[in-house]
Amino acid sequence: MSATYQEFIREKSQIRNENGFDPLWMPDFLFDFQKHLVEWSIRKGRAAIFADCGLGKTPMQLVWAENVVRKTNKPVLIVTPIAVGAQTIREAEKFGIVAKRTRDGRMTDEKCIWVTNYEQLHKYDSAMFAALICDESSAIKDFKSERKAIVVDFMRSIPYRLLCTATAAPNGYWELGSSSEALGYLGFRDMITWFFKQETSKDHRGWGRTKYRFRGHAEEPFWKWVCSW
Repeated sequence: MSATYQEFIREKSQIRNENGFDPLWMPDFLFDFQKHLVEWSIRKGRAAIFADCGLGKTPMQLVWAENVVRKTNKPVLIVTPIAVGAQTIREAEKFGIVAKRTRDGRMTDEKCIWVTNYEQLHKYDSAMFAALICDESSAIKDFKSERKAIVVDFMRSIPYRLLCTATAAPNGYWELGSSSEALGYLGFRDMITWFFKQETSKDHRGWGRTKYRFRGHAEEPFWKWVCSW
């Protein structure tokens, strides 16, 4: 098999190479499994940490962000639900990481981590940031929502991206397509076409309900693809 054909097959698998860099700072306060996740996601450059509740997503994303700040000398923006922003700032103070709150689109020229909420994202210029982190990223799971559209458009030109949530797809696997699209991989519609088959069933009243199921060959390739990012 030629190298060209191997690359062709790899492209068809939708499994992409790393777009990040080797970690510059890995603090001792992270547990080993947290270090592994952070190191992998930094090297990946555009990645998701889907870790269960209580596993320390906030310190992981803060260390990830600090590495990007040190690498690029540009600020990193973390977007959170309204109630989570203050907690993120407290966690940063606890671990000795510089993070500041912003809500109105204005910032100083300090190259550090900035924290805002999803509702304020439209006030910022994406060109200002080296990276965007979506905390509780299940907030963009609905491919039809205005929030998802705003976040995906904002992320489009940002080189480094991270999604963090414990509930990546609470209603169905196909919601992972929104996460993939935000990271710059397969879009939602493309993911559905590649891996799923749409079926419409009707009840006794003739009302239809659309469901998605894996194509016959696609379940294992789908999970390999998800694990790649």
